[in-house]
Amino acid sequence: MATSASQTLRSPFLRNPALSLSSKPSLSAFSVIPASRRRAPPRLVVVLSAANLDAKPTVLVSEKLGEPGINLLKQFANVDCSYNLSPEELCTKISLCDALIVRSGTKVTREVFESSGGRLKVVGRAGVGIDNVDLAAATEFGCLVVNAPTANTVAAAEHGIALLTAMARNVAQADASVKAGKWERNKYVGVSLVGKTLAVMGFGKVGSEVARRAKGLGMHVIAHDPYAPADRARAIGVELVSFDEALATSDFISLHMPLTPATAKVLNDDTFAKMKKGVRIVNVARGGVIDEDALVRALDTGVVAQAALDVFTVEPPPQGNKLVLHERVTATPHLGASTMEAQEGVAVEIAEAVVGALKGELAATAVNAPMVPAEVLTELKPYVVLAEKLGRLAVQLVAGGSGVKTVKVSYASARAPDDLDTRLLRAMITKGLIEPISSVFVNLVNADFTAKQRGLRITEERTILDGSPENPLDSIQVQIANVESKFASAISESGEIKVEGRVKDGVPHLTKVGSFEVDVSLEGSIILCRQVDQPGMIGQVGSILGEENVNVSFMSVGRIAPRKQAVMAIGVDDQPSKQSLKRIGDVQAVEEFVFLKL
Repeated sequence: MATSASQTLRSPFLRNPALSLSSKPSLSAFSVIPASRRRAPPRLVVVLSAANLDAKPTVLVSEKLGEPGINLLKQFANVDCSYNLSPEELCTKISLCDALIVRSGTKVTREVFESSGGRLKVVGRAGVGIDNVDLAAATEFGCLVVNAPTANTVAAAEHGIALLTAMARNVAQADASVKAGKWERNKYVGVSLVGKTLAVMGFGKVGSEVARRAKGLGMHVIAHDPYAPADRARAIGVELVSFDEALATSDFISLHMPLTPATAKVLNDDTFAKMKKGVRIVNVARGGVIDEDALVRALDTGVVAQAALDVFTVEPPPQGNKLVLHERVTATPHLGASTMEAQEGVAVEIAEAVVGALKGELAATAVNAPMVPAEVLTELKPYVVLAEKLGRLAVQLVAGGSGVKTVKVSYASARAPDDLDTRLLRAMITKGLIEPISSVFVNLVNADFTAKQRGLRITEERTILDGSPENPLDSIQVQIANVESKFASAISESGEIKVEGRVKDGVPHLTKVGSFEVDVSLEGSIILCRQVDQPGMIGQVGSILGEENVNVSFMSVGRIAPRKQAVMAIGVDDQPSKQSLKRIGDVQAVEEFVFLKL
């Protein structure tokens, strides 16, 4: 696929793609916490006005982040490092922030998004888990949530293996015994790992790395993950099994699943009862996936011989926690990502993701937007631009008073349906359809939610073409049904407003309006004219625009037959004055025209 070096994918977070994040209105210098939310004793929180910050975006970092990440952020934004904020203090600051970076300790609740007043565009989670972020609220308020899923993968896997081996050989307990002046060799006899079965529960990035290392220790590794591809597991010698089989056959269980409603307390009295007696459990994932009271009971009865835990339901655990104090439990204070290399890597990864999102780049690590691999994002970039502009064109062709409710999008491609993910394209068409006719802000995150809220039904169909699947798409067509058009020629033979486009040399082009074939670059804005096909028309219209110094970037004429009706599509860099548009409309052979702003 050819690409244009000068083409830039504009931000899906900006209502006007020509604006930058520096185009912000002045904000008041202080925010006041309502009396209903005040707690004594209050801490003074100073909130600076955006007008005082030379118009850069502002990033609030609420938990410790590695210096390389902070330095990267400072090259692009004003960075406010304010740690240990209370919920009230966070809500006070957030209204003047464009992005927020957290670790696992800050709760980003619906109240935070409400307090932001719509300004918060990105939440970055420095790590993998995002259970401390209200994703539903983020999506509703159009805020992108990104994480850093790769930088701490190896560190977390290494810590899981460290806990596994330390637990098997009673390292922590023996160390405490020796330091207490004892020498209890017989008490701390361990178990070997060679030949034992390890069940990896959650075969994602960390889980698969733990599996690789456990294989190197001579263990037989099985895994359970309903979403893991079997071929990836087989490639490293791991067998995927059912949940119950993993519980019943394993000597060791290592947890690597996210905390979701489906996985909360997934290890409980019932599941412990299904396990092999004397099983040993490692958890470097999320504390909430284990019912901690049930685990204490299982340890006391010997169903679970030992547990090694890096995470807990409440962190830090309260004083006197029975699980932490249990003699057969090895505990660490959430150290999974705590290596110098991982801390720097996570800081850089999340800083790059947040800066990229604020610049309008598509985020491969977004967790509440279409999840599209980075290589696919690169390939789809020009088609994403085409999709949004076709949506904008189509909705501007709708006559006033016509409610847009039914839209059909057709994709023509030589690729098989499974090889073409259209979620990103659908989101951008939705953005193009809604933003020009409303005050609603639409982005990749909330596109489907916004469409549903406004009663907009978007259906998709695909036409499989013969030929080479080198390019992902041949064309995209957008049809709006049951509406009237301000440009009658945009109505197809079947009665819908229809526009179609292609990408040529990396640049989106409009190639069809209604039943008329055209070819005009979708840059700047467009004038569509239906005219009688006769000599001199291009010259007349071009002269009118030239007299006002409006540059014509592209011109194309599609006609039914010689000397009959034709549609002229003119690309212009600037918006002509009303007087110039009226003069175009007064040309005798022009039957109708419309100016469309992209």
